[in-house]
Amino acid sequence: MSLRDALKIPARQITEESVYQGRRTLLQAFAIAPALTLAGCADAEPPPPPRTVVTPAQARSGFRTSEALTRYADVTSYNNFYEFGTGKTDPSSAAKTLRTRPWSIAVSGECAKPGRIALDDLIKGLTPEERIYRLRCVEGWSMVIPWLGVPLGEVLKRFAPTSKAKYVAFTTLADPKQMPGIRYSSINWPYREGLRIDEAMHPLTLLATGLYGKPLPQQNGAPLRLVVPWKYGFKSIKSIVEIKFVEKMPETAWHDLQPSEYGFFSNVNPAVDHPRWSQKTERRIAGDASKLFANRIPTLPFNGYAAQVASMYAGLDLKKWY
Repeated sequence: MSLRDALKIPARQITEESVYQGRRTLLQAFAIAPALTLAGCADAEPPPPPRTVVTPAQARSGFRTSEALTRYADVTSYNNFYEFGTGKTDPSSAAKTLRTRPWSIAVSGECAKPGRIALDDLIKGLTPEERIYRLRCVEGWSMVIPWLGVPLGEVLKRFAPTSKAKYVAFTTLADPKQMPGIRYSSINWPYREGLRIDEAMHPLTLLATGLYGKPLPQQNGAPLRLVVPWKYGFKSIKSIVEIKFVEKMPETAWHDLQPSEYGFFSNVNPAVDHPRWSQKTERRIAGDASKLFANRIPTLPFNGYAAQVASMYAGLDLKKWY
């Protein structure tokens, strides 16, 4: 049995890419997952988004929180990054092989100015601002992390996307010499993700270059990763090497692997249970050295950013387009 086949396991043991939780690995069990009641979204395009305008000032109101920060030690040692292994501690040890300089991102597709941009040029001219986001995963674990980065939309505008650019597709580096997990077919490499163009241009969507005022560690997606704070963590693709403007909804890594479980939108929606657990509550990484997990708290729609992003999904059936 291949590792790809082995991934048809209970979802309580499938942890999301870019989320910092759980101790189990993907290979602990091999039971076939029961069928979902949610409708898949691969065979048709969703209706077009409503015309909404969110100003940067309005979006910034969601950048801060008074909640206790997760300890830096936990943020950097308790990771999901399958390119470096399926265990939670694998990335912090194995990712040291990742070379983050030099680094550039190829941008192509439905845009007037395709090209390649170096990491240093990407940041040049944009004032980094420390922004605090809460990231939750489908199992109900979360952290509070101060990210450092630049709005993705400001970067994408440089390449002049055309009217055909309905979506933005992202691709992670896939180098088996640097990434030992690539040698196993746990995922159809390279890791891919995507956003609708309005989601990508939203002021809350961040290209993160650091955390806690420091450059991103390799295990956290160095040197450049996506942060989409109102979606589940696997949408926040790491170590990005390619961005492409496309007209059709792009295939994504987890949807490719488990299409009935992992929809394209992946918005945090506590009103819709996962078929094998409730998503109504989450458990926060404690944020101190005394214990790993704090008590459960209610999961908020759109991860607490409904005021900033809910209007983008007006009229969209969030049970179908999960």
